[in-house]
Amino acid sequence: MLRQTLCQLEITTKGEGFDDITAAINGLIAASGLQLGSATIASQHTSCSLTINENADPRVLIDLAAFLRALVPPEGVRPISGQGERRAWVHDDEGPDDMPAHIRTALTCTSLAVYVWEHRARPHRRRFSLHLLGERP
Repeated sequence: MLRQTLCQLEITTKGEGFDDITAAINGLIAASGLQLGSATIASQHTSCSLTINENADPRVLIDLAAFLRALVPPEGVRPISGQGERRAWVHDDEGPDDMPAHIRTALTCTSLAVYVWEHRARPHRRRFSLHLLGERP
């Protein structure tokens, strides 16, 4: 019989970087009693995102973070051509990392699985909604 479970996960990030939430997700799935199905995980924040990646070599996450920092630098933006003056971000209501975090989220995903990619410099409490759909034996 097909069942569904709705639940929330809340974590505190360490600041900018990755937090592996695989074990926490697996725990919620196990607690639901569902064995075969799917999980939809959505971030309730616009300045962190979800990503799937390997966990065998931590250098992957280091390189990924360096790439996104280079693509969306915290200091502001310059023309794509590389020519011209850098313009500071206008939206900085929550600090200088506010706008870069929003752009990085737009380039990644807010609904996927596995890692929380924190784009803010300081630690934050983050909540995620889970919709589990599957079968119980």
